[in-house]
Amino acid sequence: MIDRITIRKPDDWHLHVRDNDMMRACLPYTARNFGRAIFMPNLLPPVRTMAEGIAYRERAMAALPEGSTFQPLITCYLTDDTDPDDVERGFKEGVFTGVKLYPANATTNSAAGVTDFAKIERVLARMEKLGMRFLIHGEEVDPAIDVFDREAVFIERRLIPMTKNFPGLKIILEHLSSKIGVEYIRSAAPQVGASITPYHLQLNRTDWLGWGNKPYMYCMPVIKTEPDRLALRDAATSGDACFFLGTDSAPHSVAKKLAVVGAAGLFNAPVAIETYAQVFDEEGALDKLEAFASLNGPRHYGLPPNEETITLERQNWVAPEEMKVEGPEERALIYRGGEVIPWRVVS
Repeated sequence: MIDRITIRKPDDWHLHVRDNDMMRACLPYTARNFGRAIFMPNLLPPVRTMAEGIAYRERAMAALPEGSTFQPLITCYLTDDTDPDDVERGFKEGVFTGVKLYPANATTNSAAGVTDFAKIERVLARMEKLGMRFLIHGEEVDPAIDVFDREAVFIERRLIPMTKNFPGLKIILEHLSSKIGVEYIRSAAPQVGASITPYHLQLNRTDWLGWGNKPYMYCMPVIKTEPDRLALRDAATSGDACFFLGTDSAPHSVAKKLAVVGAAGLFNAPVAIETYAQVFDEEGALDKLEAFASLNGPRHYGLPPNEETITLERQNWVAPEEMKVEGPEERALIYRGGEVIPWRVVS
């Protein structure tokens, strides 16, 4: 039995830290154990231009603990009217690492997202030329589509045509959530890769809804069936280079999570790498954790892996139940809060 493992410092390729008070509260949890993270741009208002990207990066740097070497990687929120020239400038000047697609109204703060896929083709063509990464919230939001089928329909209707029309465009299907999605990524690699969250590896829809609605488990894309969960665990622990770590950690105030229409998102940064280690241990695949957490993501993004390392030990600890936030939001619930976690970062 392995009781201690040292890996290169991981990166989080899908992270929400929000802004201002919430960012100041939650960002230190990620900066403690991760070298870099892709910051999602779905703020209010969104990060749509290079100038807004620069300003957001400055706010993020100011929120880091003193002495931190963590790097925030900023993304551009794609709209029907995004200017390809501004995207190119942002990429060439090191402001934007990628461009993020939200189908309009697919998830939190996505009302300004894409409504007409034909209108974004000139941006995709420019990104393909530049070698810039395209990050996708892959759900079709047609109200006629069952919420559990949105990922599969998006792949069929949108993603497959995109890969054919822009064969040189490197794509990331974020927060992969289905067995169909796993099978598609394997068929489309290496052009398309996918990030996988810790909660999609641990939970199915019965955990969420089977013994009373647990609103803190509500996310988009929604948690799906047990066969979907098992397919995701197989993908994550396979060592395949097309799958990598992306927590989709998404803090919300308790009031927003427990509202009549609750906010989608699980704040898991305080337990993220420890939860992945637990899953890999349960699958007998701790030797594959470094590839998933620290190597596959940088390879897909064309970046070098981190030189620093972290060490995890088999050691029980209790996850905090909530995070205090200055200002009106007051506090946010933590995924797995109050649970005993069997792995811990020790250095």
